[in-house]
Amino acid sequence: MKKKKQPDVASTKQYPSLFRRLAAWLYDTLVIAAVLMLAGGIAIGLMAILVSIGMVDITGYEDVSAYMTKHPVVGMIYTGYLTMVIVGFFTYFWCQAGQTLGMRAWKLRIQNKDGSNIRPTQAMIRMATSAFGLGNLLSPFSKTNQSFQDAMADCEMVVLPKVN
Repeated sequence: MKKKKQPDVASTKQYPSLFRRLAAWLYDTLVIAAVLMLAGGIAIGLMAILVSIGMVDITGYEDVSAYMTKHPVVGMIYTGYLTMVIVGFFTYFWCQAGQTLGMRAWKLRIQNKDGSNIRPTQAMIRMATSAFGLGNLLSPFSKTNQSFQDAMADCEMVVLPKVN
């Protein structure tokens, strides 16, 4: 499988400021909230169908939502499902296009040093070491303005040049 390359990025790379990184992070937080609402709604809807046809008994719980969040086993499965939605969202966008929607709005791209898209393992490392975005706070102290998660995943975030 060939790695996709970003078309002709300028020879001198421009690295994003902390403000630009945090703005994209905030934008992506709003997108993730919407994606989680949709994913949660689908899961609760499916569980409501299972309850209505008698396949699941929620006796002792106020409603389907309480059952899915408070039941010891179902709650863990539901939390795992929502976690996989988040991981899948970032892995897909970073590995396929090098950008999430927030990064696209702020003209940022995550890539390998040669300009190719990152691999899924790099995306997982990046997510695991980001501390929910707090790793970006170290970028002003880096020579190349890179965050902790970028250094750990051996990738870089660059500002895309303006298209004329």
